[in-house]
Parts: sequence; C-alpha cells; structure tokens
Amino acid sequence: MTADKEKTLFAESTMPRGDLCTRTLAMPADTNPSGDIFGGWLMSQMDIAGGVLASQIAEGRVATIAVDGMTFHRPVYVGDTVCVYGDIERIGNTSIVLHLESWVLRRNQPPRIKVTEATFTFVAIDAEGRPRPVRNDAIKV
Repeated sequence: MTADKEKTLFAESTMPRGDLCTRTLAMPADTNPSGDIFGGWLMSQMDIAGGVLASQIAEGRVATIAVDGMTFHRPVYVGDTVCVYGDIERIGNTSIVLHLESWVLRRNQPPRIKVTEATFTFVAIDAEGRPRPVRNDAIKV
C-alpha cells in the first residue's frame, strides 16, 4: 500500500468505538528485536484499560478471564501516543465483555490510526478471588 493510499484510508476511517480508558506513550524499552513496539506490551495496555472500565462497571475487583479475536492491524512505533478505547458488549451475572480498540497518533499528528482490537472478558471477584455478581442495575446493553 502506498503512503498516500494509507493516509487516505485512515483519514476516512471511523472514530474509535467507546470511551477513552487509557492513554500512554510508546517508549524504546517497549520494543521487539525489530524496533517496533512489542505486541505483548500493547496487549497489556489493552488489558489495563479494560480492567479500569470493567472495575468501574463491577464496582470492585475484576480479573481477565479471556481475550478473543486479538487483531493487530498496524505496527506501533516508538513515540506514538497509544489510546485505548472500551465499549461494553455484554454484562452477565458475574462477567463483563468489552470490545477494546487501540488507536495511535503518530508523533501527535492526526489522523488517528486504529492499530489493534480485541474482545476482553472480565469476571467480577470478591476479596477471596471468587466470582461475585455484578449489580443488577449495572449498565446493561
């Protein structure tokens, strides 16, 4: 794909889905041997962001129990501002399923580029680490 075509494609892309959960800067210590940001680092940023949102919904402690459909669309580079957005897909009796997307601003210049997305499932847990109900009046979709 040419640089002009890529720029046009992403300039016309949709806005991030959901609310901003975290924002961080990709640093040299986060790179893989090729010099790009390590995929595991990006996945951990998404897990942190999802945990923030899920714990707000559950009003307490949560644990990640599954990650599905992790798709890496584009690389992340040192200096990119990484923003993770979260949207509720489903709330069960003890679980919360979130759609998470990572978007970057390259050197803080628009347009935003979606680099990764996945579905994360969290379970609400009590002080002993056992599943506990999510409140009945929690946001349901």
